[in-house]
Amino acid sequence: MVDAKGQLHMNINMTLVGQLLFISFFIVGSLSYYLGKRKTTTPKLATLFGVILCIFPPLNIIYLVVLMFKDDIIINQKTETTV
Repeated sequence: MVDAKGQLHMNINMTLVGQLLFISFFIVGSLSYYLGKRKTTTPKLATLFGVILCIFPPLNIIYLVVLMFKDDIIINQKTETTV
């Protein structure tokens, strides 16, 4: 938006920014929990990190990409052997 002096001003609606952050908490939080359950031994901690990083949008995307490329954990299953 240009004022009378010819200076350019940018209007940012903070309500929209707040709504986008609020929605991203749920989306990134649920994706962090899903990936954390498959890729880490502490999914709740992975979810907490993902939600906290929503404050800084580039970092939460990088965090999700790192979780996606991490190898799945292997759960030890008891196998019964008959002797």
